[in-house]
Amino acid sequence: MGASRSNEKIRVGIVGGTGYTGVELLRLLAQHPAVQIAAITSRGEAGGAVDRLFPSLRGHVSLAFVEPSAAHLERCDVVFFATPHGVAMSQARELLASGVRVIDLAADFRLRDAAEFERWYKMPHACPELLEQAVYGLPETARASIRDARVIAIPGCYPTSVLLGLLPLARLERERPGAIDWEAIIADCKSGVSGAGRKAELNLLAAEVADNFHAYGVAGHRHHPEIEQQLRAAAGRPVALTFVPHLVPMVRGIFSTLYVRLASAANEDLQAVYERFYRDEPFVDVLPAGSCPDTRSVRGSNMARIALHRPARNLAVLLVVEDNLVKGAAGQAVQAMNIAFGRPETEGLSQIALLP
Repeated sequence: MGASRSNEKIRVGIVGGTGYTGVELLRLLAQHPAVQIAAITSRGEAGGAVDRLFPSLRGHVSLAFVEPSAAHLERCDVVFFATPHGVAMSQARELLASGVRVIDLAADFRLRDAAEFERWYKMPHACPELLEQAVYGLPETARASIRDARVIAIPGCYPTSVLLGLLPLARLERERPGAIDWEAIIADCKSGVSGAGRKAELNLLAAEVADNFHAYGVAGHRHHPEIEQQLRAAAGRPVALTFVPHLVPMVRGIFSTLYVRLASAANEDLQAVYERFYRDEPFVDVLPAGSCPDTRSVRGSNMARIALHRPARNLAVLLVVEDNLVKGAAGQAVQAMNIAFGRPETEGLSQIALLP
């Protein structure tokens, strides 16, 4: 596993190709020079041409949707699950037995604790024995593990933005325990409506979303335990996070504002810390001190941008923007696939953000 595939195409299957994440995967993989899309499944659209449902893919994807049972996914090298929670774990064992790698964009393999998964997702885990070997697929922290992973759990969109914003401080904490007050971190996060998926629900109607702005999941959100789990592992200590997500009237984008109380790190040049940490990262851009990023600067791209502010000596405010469908989902999944198959990490992901 992890050997270079430079002389042959990576045969890819996509389960759940009709949602926003699925079509984003199709958009990216159709332009990937080392990929052959072998199958796209959908029970509701089986037999229909992909480019009829998604005209933007005309001339790029000539496949039809097929029933999962007829997709011959066992012939693929890797299968992406762009499905609701619970689907990947029901098929993972069979695919792994056939030598297929699994990349799940839902939450089936993000949490290490099966009981914690059941608590937040209201279903028992179908293959808890796989949780320990599943790799949390944030490339910036898990490249070595991704290379040999059989199951890759793509981080949630909110967790990606929060973790990228806080990981340099977690390393600082490892080097200098007590640098940060990890009991009082606030993540104030906003997402575009596509983060809720491609479905018909009253609160997602245009008349409900437009000219409106509201918080949700304040009493508890599924991404909260995921973020804390990864921060604990990165910082090597307990973490207490206040996480409040909001829905904003735009289609794409996440804007996370992170408030961190500094302890012994109050005298640290945090701008330099962040620039060093992400110096060699192709998809994380640390902006000049005092910058204010906006979501359109990353729309349609796999880039995350981070800006650091110090309104007080003992307070750091981090601004993180990403496209929730790309770096927060499909783009990050392709990035992980590239690593797993020994391809250049940026391959198929060089799209520049759209403006306006």
